[in-house]
Amino acid sequence: MPGTVLLLAAAPAGKGRLVDAASVLPVLAAVPPAVLAGTDTANVVELADPLEPQAVLTRLRAAAAATGPLTVYVTGQLHLDRRQRLPHLALARTTPATVRYTGFPWHWFRDELRLRPAGSTCLLLDLHADAESWQWLRGGAVLDCGAGHAVHGRIAPPPGRWTLGTPAYMRTAATVLRSGRRPATAALHQQVLDRLGGETAGDLVLAHPGGPSGVPGPAAAPGATDPNGTPGSVGTPGVPAAPTVPAFPEVPGPRPASAAPDPHASLTAAVQAGRHADADALAARLEEEAARAHGPGSDQALHWAEVRADLAMLAGDAARSCRTWLAVAGARLAAGQAADAPQVEAAADRAHHQWSAVRDPARARELGLALAELRGRVPGRRRGALDHVRRQLRELQTQH
Repeated sequence: MPGTVLLLAAAPAGKGRLVDAASVLPVLAAVPPAVLAGTDTANVVELADPLEPQAVLTRLRAAAAATGPLTVYVTGQLHLDRRQRLPHLALARTTPATVRYTGFPWHWFRDELRLRPAGSTCLLLDLHADAESWQWLRGGAVLDCGAGHAVHGRIAPPPGRWTLGTPAYMRTAATVLRSGRRPATAALHQQVLDRLGGETAGDLVLAHPGGPSGVPGPAAAPGATDPNGTPGSVGTPGVPAAPTVPAFPEVPGPRPASAAPDPHASLTAAVQAGRHADADALAARLEEEAARAHGPGSDQALHWAEVRADLAMLAGDAARSCRTWLAVAGARLAAGQAADAPQVEAAADRAHHQWSAVRDPARARELGLALAELRGRVPGRRRGALDHVRRQLRELQTQH
């Protein structure tokens, strides 16, 4: 089965640049695609210093939708936005004051990869943190990429004043791969650390094998220092993943010990077998049960509504997916969540994306009116989103 590779190197232009991220791309590009992916054949997508977060999202979404193994190589720098204190990958136009609008929100990686089967996705990270995000990491925060995905790499502290960091981890990984053989990811990671030696001292080193055993978290390499400054040991997240294959996100809230096995594996199996109606029926039943037990606006019920929206997308029913995401966004707003809350923005963005895929003019007009109303309340991070909906609606008025 062919693999897919996404090469992403990004850093701000000008004095805000902490690392020469794009310099690693020619070295990675010299590696045969099949070796980058660890498969017989592979498709490679390269993003060098992208300008817009939406462009990165589009490429990531396409890569995540591909069948077969996916390997994502990310080189760049990490920043926190000043309003919500959420981590972002800085892009070419990012400044400390505009991180929220010009950076790539890190939780978009988790959101876009969450439907991929456990064990099919690998991320290799070589990141430099700015001062704020480094303190955030030192406080015990985890750069979450989603359960079930292998995550290896390093996060380096801010380089010294007037010093430009180097993507030493990714350069070394490319050098190892240029031998023409792709070792297992954990072995590749260890080879890189061995070659770097003391260069990783003081870095946060990430090593999680993926699979259904837990949530990706940091691990220490020899000479590494954890976020709290203790050599040789780094804490892991306190919430374990479900014991089943977590292709869908976990249900919010605790699960009693007497509960039935987690149903996400059943949903994933049904989708992979093409039994989309069966998957939706199961998710609908779970949504109804959660609504009765916790209320229709509860996180538990909205979780299953979001799963149903994703299932509709996988079934090729963009209109149903859009309608469901619109309902989720409306329910979150009605529950008192802020218009710029990540889950509200994500629902609006996904509704917008699915609306763009609706081909029936009548349905597109109907959903577009609802989307325009939502975009008036939840403009999101993409500038001009409401204007885009209005332009498309004007064009739809001319179609019959």
